This record gives sequence, structure tokens and C-alpha cells, in this order.
Amino acid sequence: MENNELLKEVTAKAQIWLDGNYDAETKSIVKAMLENEDKTDLIEAFYKDLEFGTGGLRGIMGVGTNRMNIYTVGAATQGLCNYLKQQFSGEISVVIGHDCRNNSRKFAEISADIISANGIKAYLFDALRPTPEISFAIRELGCQSGIIITASHNPKEYNGYKAYWNDGAQLVPPHDKNVIKEVEKIKNVSDIKFEGNKNLIEIIGENIDKKFIDQIKGITLSPDSIVRNKDMKIVYTPIHGTGVELIPRTLKEFGFANIIHVPEQDVVSGDFPTVISPNPEEPAALDMAIKKAQEVDADLVMASDPDSDRVGIAVKNDKGEWTLVNGNQTAMMLTYYLARRWKELGKITGKEYMVKTIVTTEVIKDIAEKNGIECYDVYTGFKWIAAVMRENEGKKTYIGGGEESYGYLPEVFVRDKDAVSTCTLIAEMAAWAKDNGMSVYELMKQVFVEYGFAMNKGISIVKKGKSGADEIKQMMTNYRTCPPKEIAGSPVVLFKDYASLKQTDATGNISDLDMDGITSDVLQLFTEDGTKISIRPSGTEPKIKFYIELRGNMNTTADYEKATAEAEAKIAAVRSSLGI
Repeated sequence: MENNELLKEVTAKAQIWLDGNYDAETKSIVKAMLENEDKTDLIEAFYKDLEFGTGGLRGIMGVGTNRMNIYTVGAATQGLCNYLKQQFSGEISVVIGHDCRNNSRKFAEISADIISANGIKAYLFDALRPTPEISFAIRELGCQSGIIITASHNPKEYNGYKAYWNDGAQLVPPHDKNVIKEVEKIKNVSDIKFEGNKNLIEIIGENIDKKFIDQIKGITLSPDSIVRNKDMKIVYTPIHGTGVELIPRTLKEFGFANIIHVPEQDVVSGDFPTVISPNPEEPAALDMAIKKAQEVDADLVMASDPDSDRVGIAVKNDKGEWTLVNGNQTAMMLTYYLARRWKELGKITGKEYMVKTIVTTEVIKDIAEKNGIECYDVYTGFKWIAAVMRENEGKKTYIGGGEESYGYLPEVFVRDKDAVSTCTLIAEMAAWAKDNGMSVYELMKQVFVEYGFAMNKGISIVKKGKSGADEIKQMMTNYRTCPPKEIAGSPVVLFKDYASLKQTDATGNISDLDMDGITSDVLQLFTEDGTKISIRPSGTEPKIKFYIELRGNMNTTADYEKATAEAEAKIAAVRSSLGI
């Protein structure tokens, strides 16, 4: 679109906001944008509509159709209400929660007003809460849906809106697409019912907290280990977010008596003043917690992201140096711990299962299957793990599931990744390891000895703008039509294309991929030596992502450094084979 045309279009959209039934402050900001000679802010705010995608809304906060504000949040909530009334008869109810971000409380309260104005019961949490607790509350209160105002670990300028279904999980087909259609039908601010019905809004809080914690206490597998190691020093940081009260409280109720805080990061703030990014995947986000751990000679460091659905950990290595554990390694150790303890306690009956995403380490599948536990592979995104749980409810027993991006779920009463229960289970695993003469770092090496070494490396290549998007599309086409025959000298023995739901083996035989008919733009290559490559374009950023897993053998824990060095050296050869 030419600049003049674009400016004409955004000016027309801004004029609707200036003339329409919008609040005075919003109109004042729009007027200033229109009068400013520099039209950058105007264009950014109005050049498109903030899309309600399959994961809900996420965007920069501000005035305009392409921003998170009471009107874009209002349209999302009104569309959800319209769909709920189509799907359910009788009394309908929705749980609403929010994180620590700027405007999160305001967006949550406005959502409650709109829900109640539509004759639907709204359960609004009295203050910020972890995302998994909202999932729990949907199930506990028998609600048909839930809303969480959060942008997870995004920068401070962002906020977001996620919608959940009656099983406590994020929307999956057909509900995700159907809600999107209803949201898109909201063309005018007058279509949104903002005048709340206070009789249909109920404030909830401590009662749900207690029930949630009581349920988490029921997942313990090694209570005696906790008793013996109750004074283990655990440094925990919520990184200014929603875990600030509930995670330390849950750890204490589990039996851990020595929770050490990072006071500067216990400050609840949507500005995240002590970090550049409040993301536990980023090493710098754990810097202050590790410094505190060094001061007190701690046993374990844990950090949850702002909405407390993901957790990053750090442990001491064999030299006493603090080292970060990545999401694959944490998920692998939790899988090992759960499988081993369930087996030792005689709980394996042959009907148990675990779930992982297709880009997550294959060590999880090896652990599960060698212990008589079925393992499902699903697409990236925890809603797909929850979909397997829903399908198997009452038929099979869920043990645990997770993904490489620092999310894990070790219980059935929540249907999204859960840092609250995961923190307690990681602490219990550390206590159990200590009982068995191991540190967490040594436990990780022991898993590699028993089930084979693995190193996982993520590589993202950024390609901005329309030309970048075209380039990413062409790269996917090239890999799809001419996949490498070998990677780092090892023949490719299996090629999976999740867009066509077909897989091709080394002899050229083609068979179907069982993903319930749901396609995704993901490619995978598996080599003879155990290397796995997953390739997919990002759905939210101008990136193409490569997930590399290299496998090897470790006869003893002393072989870990050698295996790591060999894998790191091989990464260059893998990248060369892929042309990246």
C-alpha cells in the first residue's frame, strides 16, 4: 500500500475513534496523533486491527485499533460472551484473572463488567494470581470459560488476553476459530456492553488459593525426603510477578522451611525494574537470584515468569559454580523423577501416559517408554497437551507433560503449564536427589547415563518485513521439496512434514502422521545417529526457528564434559548441512 493511501486509511480509522462513543482521554490522544506532523504513532496505532488469534490478544498497550486498550479488550470479551451464549444454555459463568502488568487490573475489571452485562456470572479474583490458578478455578467452580489478562514474559510495554474453555485449557479447534469469528463481528464500540451488573460479579481469592494449594500438596511422591531436607536452602524469585505469594507459601506447606527471597524482585511491578526481560529463559533474568544464592550458599535457585506458568532453575555444578538448567533438561529430570518414583511406589499399571511437544527432547519419550508409560507427541503449545488430557480423561492416567520452553505440568487439576506445582516438584526432586547422595546437577548426568546423552540447541533467524516473510516462506518450501539427505555426515532416515501430515522413511516409503488431522507448518528430520532437527516459522515474530537435538552415549557421569564438548563441536556441522 502506498504511503498516501495508508495515511488516508489510518486517518479515517482514527476519525471514527474521534467521533465515536469513546472516552475523553482516548479522544484527546487520538486528536494529538492526527495533529502531529510526524504520523508514525498514528500509523502504528491504526494501520491494522489487533488480531484475536488462537491464543487470544497480545500487543503494545495504547490507544488505537492495533493496541491493547479497553476497547480491543472489550471487543474480545463481547465476542467471547456471544459465543458462550451460543454454546451453553442455562447459567453460564466465567473466571477472570490477571497478572502484574500495567493496566491488567483495569482490563480484568472491564472484562467482568462486560461479562456481567451480558447476563453471565463473572468470578473476578481480588488481585493478581498465577495463570495456572485461573485454570484450576475454572474447573473447581464449574465454569464454562475463563479469561487471563497477561502477556506472559513479554517486555513491559505489552499486555495480553487469553481465553480458556470449560476444561481449564486454552481454546482449541473448533472453539478457537469460532470465537475469533465472533470477535471479528464486533465492528462498533456500541456493540460492546460496558455497563456491568454488580449482582453477577463475585470476588474470589483466598478460598480458591487454599483449595489450589491443598490439591498441589497431593502430588508429593517423596514426603520423607522433604522431612529430612526441609532446611534445604531454596532461593526463589517471582521476577516482580504473580508467584510472589503463592509459590513461597506452597513450598512452605509442602514442608520446605528455608525459602530465601530476592527482596528487590518481590516488588510487584509491571515495569519489571530489575530486569531487561522478565523471561526465565534469559540468563540475565536469574542474575540477582544467583547472586543471592552465592551469598547464602543455597542448594537451588528457581525463578517463575510474571504469570507463573513457566520456571527456570539454576544449580551448582561439580566445581561449585552456579549453572543454568535449560527447559529440556528440567523437563527431562522431572520426567525421570516422576517415572522412577511412580514405579518404585508400585503405581504403574500400564494405563499411564506422559505428553511432550514435538520440538522437546526425545529423552522424555525414552524414559517414559522404558518404564512402561505411553508418551504422546503434540504440537508446540500447552493447549495441545491439555487436549490429550481431555481425550484420555477417565480412560488413562496422566503423570506429567512439558515443553522445551520452560513449561511443565505434573498434575491433572490444572490444564496449562504450572510454575506453582512445578516449583514444589523441583524442590522435592532436589530433596530426593540429596537423599540419594546426588545434587540436581549430578542427577541430570545420571539421567544421561541411563537414557543417553542429549544436547538441545535453539537457533532463530530473523527476517524482517514483507521481503523477510517471503524469504522465510521460500526457506520452508526449499526444505520441504529438497530436504537434506544427510546432516553432519549422518544419513536422514525419517522426514516428517506436518503440513501434509506425511512422513517419508529412508527407503522412500510414505506414511501418514497421526495428528488428528490437524496440520502445522513444521518440518522434522531424524538421522541415523539420533540427531533431530525441527524447523518452523514463528507464528508471532519475523523468525524461522530451528530446534536441534544431538544424541550420544555416556557410560559414566564423568563422561558428561566430553559428551558436551563433542556435541558443541558438531553444531557447526549441523548448521552447515542446513545452510544456516
